[in-house]
Amino acid sequence: MDNLGTDVVVAGAGPTGLMLAHELALAGVDVVVLERLPERTGLSKALNLQPRTAEMLELRGLLDGAEERSFTTVQDGHFAMIPVDYHGWDTRFPFQLGIPQAQVEAYLEERLATQGTKVVRGAEVIDFVQDKDSISVRYRTDGGETRLRAKYLVGCDGSRSVVRKGLNVDFPGVDGEGFGVVTDVLFDKIPDGVQKQWRTMRNVGEPTGATTFKGLIPLGEPGLYRFVYGDRASRPADIRSAVSHDEVRQALSDSYGDSATVSEIRWASQFSDAARQAERYRVGRVLLAGDAAHIHFPAGGQGLNLGVQDAMNLGWKLAATVRGWAGDDLLDTYEAERHPVGAQVLHNVAAQLGLTPRSHESRALRDFFADLVELPEVNRHLAGMVSGLGIRYTTYGTSHPALGSRMNDQDVATEAGPLRPSTLFHKGDFVLLTTTPAHVDAARAHARSPRLTTQLVTALPWPSTDAVLYRPDGYACWVAPTLTPTR
Repeated sequence: MDNLGTDVVVAGAGPTGLMLAHELALAGVDVVVLERLPERTGLSKALNLQPRTAEMLELRGLLDGAEERSFTTVQDGHFAMIPVDYHGWDTRFPFQLGIPQAQVEAYLEERLATQGTKVVRGAEVIDFVQDKDSISVRYRTDGGETRLRAKYLVGCDGSRSVVRKGLNVDFPGVDGEGFGVVTDVLFDKIPDGVQKQWRTMRNVGEPTGATTFKGLIPLGEPGLYRFVYGDRASRPADIRSAVSHDEVRQALSDSYGDSATVSEIRWASQFSDAARQAERYRVGRVLLAGDAAHIHFPAGGQGLNLGVQDAMNLGWKLAATVRGWAGDDLLDTYEAERHPVGAQVLHNVAAQLGLTPRSHESRALRDFFADLVELPEVNRHLAGMVSGLGIRYTTYGTSHPALGSRMNDQDVATEAGPLRPSTLFHKGDFVLLTTTPAHVDAARAHARSPRLTTQLVTALPWPSTDAVLYRPDGYACWVAPTLTPTR
């Protein structure tokens, strides 16, 4: 293939697009990120990294930088605003990391720049044409229109994705019945009884009526709070219309009366409880990720995390395909693995919305469900669902408890002492942990990809297991049983 401008074009510089570009650049793939907005908005938007997302950032040595920009850790999650605890899962990060989306984007863009990749801002994708060998992407900047030829295009360009629409991929779902408003407000006088520091999901949000709700989350800066309110039975004529500051002040007064006064409203935006998912995540040389592939009501704090995890799944597969380390069919496993995960998130969000206390019966159901959440097995199931810790991918062939599951990053024993496995993933390699030198030699001799790190350990956590191979995104994809000596 000749006359290529780049290997991959990523449309959209939100957390999903930036994480994907980071993964590709780490593997030596030439990537161009096109972002419609001329500069970052700086709006806080999403506020959390779930435990599984924290684990994935740790695999790339990115978590420390995110923690430096965070303002809190939150000891639990929630399902329909009913707290769930993460400690039933074997993870080093049994908490949410409180960090505004704006800080996630700024940090990822800085790290991407250290790899020699910059975001082209003010670049709006217009359309694209693909053939069997390449794709031509047309985009507009202040300087006019430009065409960029690449091997692949990935749409990470949000719910109204130009890339998805250009593919004519259906985006079925429901138009939402209600709406909410999210806004950051600076209080002169903080309402009585609210948290001064965000440490738990308890008492940060609640139903206020049959279909209405409100919530306040402290954002680290003195007096600064995320205020959320809405009505699931009332949809405005235009969900995209601007929210006036007078409306926000009135909502605060209705919710908290004279116990609160506000000096500044930083920003405000409407959202709905619409839920949609693209029927396909791949059409030829074009793929979809993040909000371009799925949208849902922000219940459980799952949205940003779902997109970042899409990027981690797709990144190593797309890199392996571009670099010739894997066949084109590897890319089909992205949709096969991530489409069901997205569908499950939309399903659990619908279930959370179903617990809205609209009637005597639904209030009783919510109370009953809250009692069930106190059971350890129920709590663990729900926590694994909203955090991403419960994701397990389907594998074929040998049945083994490790296959398809995530690495939990607990120390492993080596002759040199304890080793934290995540440190072996910083280059984006496959990682082989084995108790047997013969497996190291065999892996190096037969590996198609040069991206393989091997590590001898003195023991593995599974009986009768000599080796386990992890994918670059930290899921086990191959194991070797202990060989029985022949007599």
